[in-house]
Amino acid sequence: MLRALDGIINYRLKASDGEFGRCKDFLFDDDKWVTRYIIVDTGKWLPGRKVLISPISVEEPDRENQHLPVKLSREQIENSPPLAEHEPVSRKFEQLYFNHFAWPYYWVGDHFWGTQPYPLFTPVPMPEDAVRMKEEQEEIEETHLRSYRAVKGYHIEASDGAIGHVEDFILDDGTWVFRYMVVDTRKWLPGRKVLISLGWIESVDWLENAVKVDLSVEMVKNSPEYDPSKPINREYETVLYDYYGRPQYWHDEDPYPVS
Repeated sequence: MLRALDGIINYRLKASDGEFGRCKDFLFDDDKWVTRYIIVDTGKWLPGRKVLISPISVEEPDRENQHLPVKLSREQIENSPPLAEHEPVSRKFEQLYFNHFAWPYYWVGDHFWGTQPYPLFTPVPMPEDAVRMKEEQEEIEETHLRSYRAVKGYHIEASDGAIGHVEDFILDDGTWVFRYMVVDTRKWLPGRKVLISLGWIESVDWLENAVKVDLSVEMVKNSPEYDPSKPINREYETVLYDYYGRPQYWHDEDPYPVS
């Protein structure tokens, strides 16, 4: 199901033995545009710590009560590798985190989640080549993690001018992949919101807080409008992709939103 990421902010997280905080941000990787962690505000429970929850441990959201059930106990979360509140998430920390829960590394393999297209709670044996790659990457420190809140507000440039800013992202809550940017065009074009696929991004300047898309101002101006009060279904997506004349990602065997 496709959902606006901003709608999940402030959801309460529930461990197997009780609530432990609220969702306050997301960390996604800027390579495959997949949500890698939920950053949790635990209140007074674990002060001074940056508590991360991987989508691997998240069950089906309870949208009515705004809960995110997690297949971990509070004790398991408390005993996971600690990270200071303002400390960056390094690859070394990620290795400790994934080893602690005996989960395969998401950065080893060709799918969204390493050797799997979905985040699976049950450890999956890695094929021989993935084991080799894992050993080769043990010492890699580089990560590509970005804060969702930090990217909100980025300016968006079409091929021939400014079109708006990033207001939100649309998430596939099965894979936790970002599918679309929600673009607010009010300051540049007649007041409306539109969706732009991550696959139509030409480049991102992380220092200048700017996104360049492979579309013209006129195309965006006349594109199908996005109404946040309505669900994004396949019919709407088909109209959107047909309007831009782009191949539909759901027909690909292993669709990546960005090449």
